[in-house]
Amino acid sequence: MLPAAAAANPAWDGRYEIVTYASDKMGSSIAAAQPEPDFSAQYVLATDCSAGLCVATVVSGPAPSNPTIPQPVRYTWDGARWQYSYNWQWECFRGDGVPSQYAPARSRVFYAPDIDGQLFGTWQTEILSGACRGTVVMPVAARPVSSPGTLVGLAL
Repeated sequence: MLPAAAAANPAWDGRYEIVTYASDKMGSSIAAAQPEPDFSAQYVLATDCSAGLCVATVVSGPAPSNPTIPQPVRYTWDGARWQYSYNWQWECFRGDGVPSQYAPARSRVFYAPDIDGQLFGTWQTEILSGACRGTVVMPVAARPVSSPGTLVGLAL
C-alpha cells in the first residue's frame, strides 16, 4: 500500500521494465490455453497531474507488435492503481499454416504500486467474436530500471 501522501500525489515516472506473464494466462478463450512465452520491454513514463487527474503516459519505448493498440498508452490514476482501457483487434492464432483471424477486443490493464517501487496487476481482455471469442487474463508487472545518474520513480 502507498503512504497517504503518495496516494494523493501519485507519480509513475522514469524507465520501467514492463513484463506480461503470458505463460500464466487464463480465461475462457481458446487463446488462453495456447502456450506463449512471457514478454517484456523497457518503457519511459511521465506523469502529469495538472488537469486534476493524474495521467502517466508512455513517452518512449518499443511500439506494440499489434498496430491496432492505441498509442500513446496513457494510464489514469483511480486513487489506488493505474489503469488503461482500450479497444483493438486481437490476433487469433488458429494453428500452423492457418491464417490468423483478427477480432474486435476490449482490454483493461491495471497496475497497483507496491512500497518498493514495483507495480503489479492484471491485463484483462474480452475478445468479442471469432474463433478466439472469450476472455484472456494475464498477470503484469512493472519494475523500475535505473541507469547511472538517473533517479527513477521520483516526480521532478
